[in-house]
Amino acid sequence: MSDSGGGHEAWAKALRAHGRRVTKQRLAVLAAVERHPHSPAENILAAARNDLPELTAQSVYVVLGDLTDLNMLRRFEPPHSPALYETRVADNHHHAICISCGRVEDVDCAVGHAPCLTPHWGEDSGRRMTIQIADVLYQGICQDCQHAQQLPSELDK
Repeated sequence: MSDSGGGHEAWAKALRAHGRRVTKQRLAVLAAVERHPHSPAENILAAARNDLPELTAQSVYVVLGDLTDLNMLRRFEPPHSPALYETRVADNHHHAICISCGRVEDVDCAVGHAPCLTPHWGEDSGRRMTIQIADVLYQGICQDCQHAQQLPSELDK
């Protein structure tokens, strides 16, 4: 989805399908998250206020929670970071985060079909589960930080 007129129409349709009213607050938050993926609520509030200056912080937190519950937004919590939000919800992708600058990038499913990982259950554990989602967080140093710190990159190996 995008924040263009077509994106607003798709978001409005999805909101109605979930029994929610289409409000300018919800549309402003969706557009802000679409424009600034992997952002914390504070940044989403600032971006959404460009479209809707009277938007309150409480409204943004309520909308983020509701849209996450509806699976219109994805919320994830990297270590040492506030929760981050994105509109990419239709797949089981993962994230890579730079431990130097905090940059976050999407990583498509690493191997096979979702949920990407098959857990190994110990023979005596007696535990069995049908896995629905695998949430993998890759941590490393992005190329910009590698270059700034004069570190070798994967490409140099």
